[in-house]
Amino acid sequence: MGSYLKKHTEALIKDVGFAAACDVTGKSKATLGRYFSDAPEHADRFIPIDAVAALETAAQFPHVTTALAELQGITLSYDEPRPNEGREGGVNSDVVALSQRFAMLMAEYHQSIADGVITINEAKRLLRETLEIQKVLLEMKLHLEDETSS
Repeated sequence: MGSYLKKHTEALIKDVGFAAACDVTGKSKATLGRYFSDAPEHADRFIPIDAVAALETAAQFPHVTTALAELQGITLSYDEPRPNEGREGGVNSDVVALSQRFAMLMAEYHQSIADGVITINEAKRLLRETLEIQKVLLEMKLHLEDETSS
């Protein structure tokens, strides 16, 4: 569970960008790095929840919140879009984006499995693509909710 949360913490920090994450949290780059480090000396060190909340406000996706929910078997749903954030396109554009992202995931998988072994870097690329698919599915869900509430 700890390494799973650390990977999502890393994704959150990289989503926001290290410099911006330092500004948002008031933490140094080294401190932020320790929060997702898998080194034994940092195994019990996790990002504070207030830092997660601040970073997820600045991020494109709630990486850590989603990870915590998944660990509990919970599915997240947004009742309303974020303030001041417009969602362009609609379900049709979401379907196209989803198809493109899935094709990219399959291309990454095909390339990764070619030698019979998925390396750590290949797994990270696959994870990035699955996160992108998750973002598209979330947008699709929000567009569908908009259409059904009209």
